[in-house]
Amino acid sequence: MRGSAVVIGGGIAGLAVARGLLRVGWSVRVLERSADLPQAGTALGMWPEAMRALDALGAGDDVRAASVEQRGAAILRPDGTPIARIGRGRTARLVSRPALLAALARGRPGETVEWGRRVDGSGVLPEADVVVGADGVRSVVRAVHFGVAPRPLGTIAYRGTAPGAVRAVSETWGRSQLFGITPRHDGATNWFACLRDGADGDADGAGARRTEAEAATRLRELYGDWHRGVQRVLDHLADVDERRLYDVPPLPSYVAGNVVLVGDAAHAMAPNLGRGACETLLDAAALTEALSAAPDVASGLRQYDAARRPAATRVVRMARLANRLSTAEHLVPARNVAVAAAARLS
Repeated sequence: MRGSAVVIGGGIAGLAVARGLLRVGWSVRVLERSADLPQAGTALGMWPEAMRALDALGAGDDVRAASVEQRGAAILRPDGTPIARIGRGRTARLVSRPALLAALARGRPGETVEWGRRVDGSGVLPEADVVVGADGVRSVVRAVHFGVAPRPLGTIAYRGTAPGAVRAVSETWGRSQLFGITPRHDGATNWFACLRDGADGDADGAGARRTEAEAATRLRELYGDWHRGVQRVLDHLADVDERRLYDVPPLPSYVAGNVVLVGDAAHAMAPNLGRGACETLLDAAALTEALSAAPDVASGLRQYDAARRPAATRVVRMARLANRLSTAEHLVPARNVAVAAAARLS
């Protein structure tokens, strides 16, 4: 089947869907509120299934050329001693968000984007055979057509990049907070920090967002006595991004009439498993396959929903649990013992 699609949102989800549908002969428009693709962003993990989806979308080789391969990760204590090593049997590629977006936008997908096009909350969407809500965790499409708002995770995240290369992925877990470090293909370092609301001195968890300088100062106060790998990043903080974290509760369906949700609009999740972008790419490949093979839109959207919603819902739940576990406030020694035992069994 071929038809027309309007995609609301020109991020990873929207560009991936546009790329997929264009490849099977659909007419596509992408409406994106930003003025252009972002030029900043930290690394995203591309697991093997995400790379297969990128290959199906025709962007796999571009992502391989702009990424670094990584196997496994270490979980450390604040003094640098190991808790566990996880994921030793799986390989992921780490690619920066700008590089992934550029790969997805290359060629015709980028030409379909209408920049500076904001969709309001009136519920009126452009005419098309399919309308794809790819507008992120605070999706207007989801709010209007599915009536579901994101829910807070109770944690705050900071992220950015630092000069200098690292060879390995690590997460350091303390009480109520963690600090992660990953390589980039260009010889720089990605870093991210996560802490429970209130752990940064904001007792009610509702304080005003800090400036970049204030956030950097607070991070040095919170993590300055952690091991040398963390301190090296803290010495070179710049362009610090701070945000409270949310996920999307399980939905009864990703489909309402001819409207379908993909990516964070459907299943925004805690970042702890490194699966958000992967699940988004799997959505795009599955939606493309379902709509191209089905005899009509309704059956294609049902097929997509059946293929993706149960799997994505499980990952959202697992990511929420990982977020709570990694920033646990109590029973930290017992948590570390349990994580080490689970890693040995995996």
